[in-house]
Amino acid sequence: MNSATLTRFESSDSGTFGRLRYNGTVFYTAELPDRDNQSNISCIPVGVYKVIWTFSSRFKRILPELLNVPHRSSIRIHIGNYAGDTSKGYKSDVEGCILLGEGIKSYTNGQQMLTESRIAFERFEKYAGHEDFMLDIK
Repeated sequence: MNSATLTRFESSDSGTFGRLRYNGTVFYTAELPDRDNQSNISCIPVGVYKVIWTFSSRFKRILPELLNVPHRSSIRIHIGNYAGDTSKGYKSDVEGCILLGEGIKSYTNGQQMLTESRIAFERFEKYAGHEDFMLDIK
C-alpha cells in the first residue's frame, strides 16, 4: 500500500499549513487551526490514518476519506483555499478536512491561503490513481 506524509510547519488563527509528500511529489496543505480535535473547528490529530477513495454526497464526486479519525467522521482531502477560524473573522472552505494547493500566499487581510487548489487536487488524483494509502500526519 502506498503512503504519504503530511508535515505541518505553521499554525495560527489563519489556518494550519503543511506539506504533503506522496510518492516523491509535494503538495501544500491547509487545515483548520488546532482546537483540541473539536468537530468542525479543528485540524486532524497527529497520527497515522488509512485513506480510501469514496463517493462524497456533499461534493458529488469520489474523494479521499481518512478512516478512524478519533471522534470524527467524513474527513476528506479536497479543493479549497482558506482554512481560518471563522469565529475570529477569517475565511474558511473547510469544516475539519484537508485542503490541497500548489503554494501558500497571504490574502489581502493578512490571512494565509492555498493557491491553485484545483490544479493541485487534479495532480494528486492523477498520482494517487484512486488507490488506498496510509497517511502519516506529523
